[in-house]
Amino acid sequence: MSTSTVIPSPREISTEPRRSDKVFRGVVSAGGFSSLAILGLIAIFLAYRGFEVLKEEGLGFIINAEWTITQDESANVVESDFGLAAMLVGTILCALVAVVIAVPISVFSALYLNFYAPNWLKKILVAVIDMMAAFPSILFGIWGFLVLMPSVEYWGKLINKWLGWIPLFEVKPYFLSRSPFVAGVVLAIMIIPIVTSIAREIFAQAPLDRIQAAFALGATRWAMIKAVVIPHGRSGVVGGAMLGLGRAMGETVAVYTVLNIVFQINWHVLLGAGGNVASLIILKFGEANLYEIKGLMAAGLVLFLLTLAVNFLADFIVKRTGKSGR
Repeated sequence: MSTSTVIPSPREISTEPRRSDKVFRGVVSAGGFSSLAILGLIAIFLAYRGFEVLKEEGLGFIINAEWTITQDESANVVESDFGLAAMLVGTILCALVAVVIAVPISVFSALYLNFYAPNWLKKILVAVIDMMAAFPSILFGIWGFLVLMPSVEYWGKLINKWLGWIPLFEVKPYFLSRSPFVAGVVLAIMIIPIVTSIAREIFAQAPLDRIQAAFALGATRWAMIKAVVIPHGRSGVVGGAMLGLGRAMGETVAVYTVLNIVFQINWHVLLGAGGNVASLIILKFGEANLYEIKGLMAAGLVLFLLTLAVNFLADFIVKRTGKSGR
């Protein structure tokens, strides 16, 4: 009795994706392109509405500090002088103060949550941090104005006392209330949850084999963090800091609540005079005529491009430093 061996037919290997993969790819691609389309439409809208003012003012729209408009009895525009220099300086100052304060606190908070806090406390703190990231900005502004401002003014006086010889911390006249420093502290509290969450996720992805190898060689926990975790997560921390910088530059209500808006270029962090582009828009929009609204749209376009430039810079820095942890 003989038996014949049945050889199965060869399996066909195909690179054709399944229908579910095609659907998922289509949904993801549509979401990505829709985000780009929305950003492009926003830029086109702002450029279209503000083109007349940009053409009229020219480079003076960036380098001048005055924002005035004169109308006749018939509400016709007689003379206008739109300049963003003071608001751009205030935007940069407030955002830099926020980043300088927030990034060290966020990095140490993320390290504590990942490597020092017990599990039960970590769950509570992570929930609190995520909840703070979702707080409305108006709550931070009101809290900063009513509660934080007196304490921050005291810190500002101490900084002026010991570092007043540095032009950046000079205060003349001696008026510290509603200064860029106060606004920067409020913005720092707002962006700490964002930077902390990003840094925590990056630090949690540190290679376990390197961590165990560091402990096996006798390293302490802090030595392991300095040798393994921080180099690995440096690009993520930079990216989170730049993301927080972009958030701080575009913040409106909180800055408007705690900052004394003055159309004068002020490089003194502690002096109670300044502003930012977003607070200028919210200040003028309610009472602006049609021509001034075009100027505010042009200001929004400048802020949009500035934030976009910060994001591109963050992407460049992350790519340059991303190989450090490998």
